[in-house]
Amino acid sequence: PLKTLPKLDNPLKQLAVLSGIGIQMGVIIYLFVQLGKWLDQSYNPDHKLFLILSTLIGVALSLYVVLKQLNRIKY
Repeated sequence: PLKTLPKLDNPLKQLAVLSGIGIQMGVIIYLFVQLGKWLDQSYNPDHKLFLILSTLIGVALSLYVVLKQLNRIKY
């Protein structure tokens, strides 16, 4: 079982946690986009199939991570 995070009473702590989650989401999507670009350049230079697929996987993974983290936060 995942350990829940302590209750965030301070608005600045809430802002820090939520902005960190947003940054983490952006980094995951960015890395998967870069992976897709690299795969397309290496294996499929005429199409953008890997870029599209890896971007969708990155968005899905980042949403999964965000939802897991939000479920751990006590309100």
